[in-house]
Amino acid sequence: MRISLSYSLFTIIIFLISACDIFEGSGPLVNKANEEPYLLLDKRDNKFVPLLNKSDELVVITVNRNSIYNKNYDGKYVGLEFDLASEFGKELGKRVRFIVVPDMDKALTILEKNQGHLATGISATTKNKLQIIFGPGYQRVQPQVAYNTNQLKPKNIQEIVGKNIEILRGTVHGERLSQARLETPELKWTETDISTEDLLLKLADGKVDYVVTDSIHISVAKNFYSNLGVAMSLGKENTKAWALSLREEPELQKKIEKFFKRIEEDGTLNRLIDRYYGHIQRLGQENVNKFLEKTNTFLPTIRNYFYQAEEITKIDWRLIAALSYQESHWDRKATSFTNVRGIMMLTKATAERMKVTDRLNARQSILAGARYLLILKNTLPSRIVEPDRTWIALAAYNQGYGHIEDARILAQRMNLSPDLWVDLKKSLPLLSHRRHFENLKYGYARGGEAVYLTESVRAYYDILKKYESPYNQMPHLQKH
Repeated sequence: MRISLSYSLFTIIIFLISACDIFEGSGPLVNKANEEPYLLLDKRDNKFVPLLNKSDELVVITVNRNSIYNKNYDGKYVGLEFDLASEFGKELGKRVRFIVVPDMDKALTILEKNQGHLATGISATTKNKLQIIFGPGYQRVQPQVAYNTNQLKPKNIQEIVGKNIEILRGTVHGERLSQARLETPELKWTETDISTEDLLLKLADGKVDYVVTDSIHISVAKNFYSNLGVAMSLGKENTKAWALSLREEPELQKKIEKFFKRIEEDGTLNRLIDRYYGHIQRLGQENVNKFLEKTNTFLPTIRNYFYQAEEITKIDWRLIAALSYQESHWDRKATSFTNVRGIMMLTKATAERMKVTDRLNARQSILAGARYLLILKNTLPSRIVEPDRTWIALAAYNQGYGHIEDARILAQRMNLSPDLWVDLKKSLPLLSHRRHFENLKYGYARGGEAVYLTESVRAYYDILKKYESPYNQMPHLQKH
């Protein structure tokens, strides 16, 4: 399948990103909070850093995982831990420097050597609490045993004894397995230095029997490999937190506690978690199977149309393709009971507005649908930033701009933000409730469908970003 080859290309790209010279810092450091953070690979000895109140920068140690940081379509680094630390740096008025290390043990070692001010995404375990100080917990995850669904699902821990079990070195999962071995002494496993993403790929390819990792990683991977499942949970949920060295001044811990209290109260934390993980459990195994099959068989026949749509709108072709798939499953002749038609499921009114002469013509439909999505994005208030701007525009594509304005008004009445997708997900479904839509300008709407479409498009878009190259990295293609 193309998946293995595509994943290899994806891995090479991530490696190149990791090896990029800009991680060493391009130019002198400028101690301004509005400067972009930068990354430093741990390929040389790091120096002792002064206490934060005597430092011009916040030095953050983070583990090299794609879920923590990666480049988005605009070439900027994003990721939950990256965004949280960058937000904290802005609050402190300091430039953020990231030191990227291969595993949690290395992060804690560097922290104990006073080569960084804090480490992000650390499991707040009993073992770790003996070495460092933890800030507030901000994300709960469940350690789980993942299995290949082409094999029988084990019923209990005894049924995985004697099998090839792998975990990432320096994680809480070794501690959980050690606890399980107290009751099952024959239990053995192997710790490895490859990434969680690579471990789960090995599991999908049948090269390992089981992988123990966090529930979030498994949920993400299930959208890429449809033959992954959860066999069982190991112990209680675990909390992610920032870690500080014992020598760090108490003032930093107080600032971290104040920061997390603020972002919990104003919704920033919830918004960031939703940005990266709010949609990961949207697709089922059958959905992923069908989508991967069609990306191999049918997408190549219409891919050029999506490239052309990106050239016109500057919207990532993979997002347009994901929207098209959710709307019609890439069926050129799709028709709904309301007479919405074509591969982008255009209404007659929208087709006329976009000068479409034949809604069943794939090229016309794709170009028109992309242009219409751009119009919706541009119509939204300028204060709405990405990625919320795109997610809200997708919802408007489904239900119409007027109903999105109603949902934004309703969000305000609910003391929610009208500019954040995480809040509109709460108000949109209420547009089908009489006590709400009777007091809104555009009336009844199936707002829940807009949420379903947007979250599904986000999931399909993630899959395409993993397996399909950006258009701007492709050679120039002849237009049809």
